[in-house]
Amino acid sequence: MGTTKNFYREIAPLASSDSFLVFDRVKDSFDFPVHYHPEFEINFILNGKGVKRVVGDNIEEIDNVELVLIGPNLYHGWELNKCTSKKIHEITIQFHNDLFHESLLSRRIMNPIRDMFNRSIHGILFSKKTAEELTPRLVRLSKLDGMDYFLEITSLLYDLANSRNQRLLSTYTVDYDTFDDYDKMKLVYEYVQKHFAEKITLEDVANVASMSIISFNRFIKKRTGKTFVNYINDIRIGYAARWLVEKDMSVSEVAFKSGFNNIANFNRSFKATKNCTPSQYREDFSGLKRIL
Repeated sequence: MGTTKNFYREIAPLASSDSFLVFDRVKDSFDFPVHYHPEFEINFILNGKGVKRVVGDNIEEIDNVELVLIGPNLYHGWELNKCTSKKIHEITIQFHNDLFHESLLSRRIMNPIRDMFNRSIHGILFSKKTAEELTPRLVRLSKLDGMDYFLEITSLLYDLANSRNQRLLSTYTVDYDTFDDYDKMKLVYEYVQKHFAEKITLEDVANVASMSIISFNRFIKKRTGKTFVNYINDIRIGYAARWLVEKDMSVSEVAFKSGFNNIANFNRSFKATKNCTPSQYREDFSGLKRIL
């Protein structure tokens, strides 16, 4: 078993009522640090020859096209490395680790997907042939909506599960007891998700967890690698990032709606987390889609 304590814990802009979230953009660099999150992630890269991929304890230079499934809380990241392309096409699909309930996955028709999910704790690299065959369908995803969107991603998962020449990437696996499924952490997460737009004090959340303020400070740092204030701000920034793309609101409206009462503080926190301004983020992530 390994540990993720030295890596960035991403707060994905994916609400509990959402099913899938898709990022689709063309860019010339990778600036997000190695990170982890409890959601499953499918990552597709086109025109990325020379990019360095980090998944658990596996580090490799990728070819022109690649397709990877990352399991919950497995740390991962991509770095520009030797890539010189100015038009790297990246499509990232995230979904909750409990979206497909065990009662559904236990059905015979779902067995391939269940087995793939179980293997994804190591990260799965799909063959170049599979990636190339699925490219048109992946590119169309951000143009779909509603049930068509849901069904197409489910169909893609099924086809990936049955594809040939899959390769496990990391020998490292995750100790799930140290993550968000821990009872106290779930209580904290659910409370913050419900009240993030309001003023939340350290005492409020410590009471939710039935802990003293001193004990809770140690607890939240151990579970998330962040201070209480940074943890709250990451969740707020996650929602702000989502609304910047999805909603026709000004940056200041997004700031206040996501719980910041000072626009300068919002801009500073956003840039520290996303490495760009809110306006730049809105331009970069114009392909974002979600299902409610």
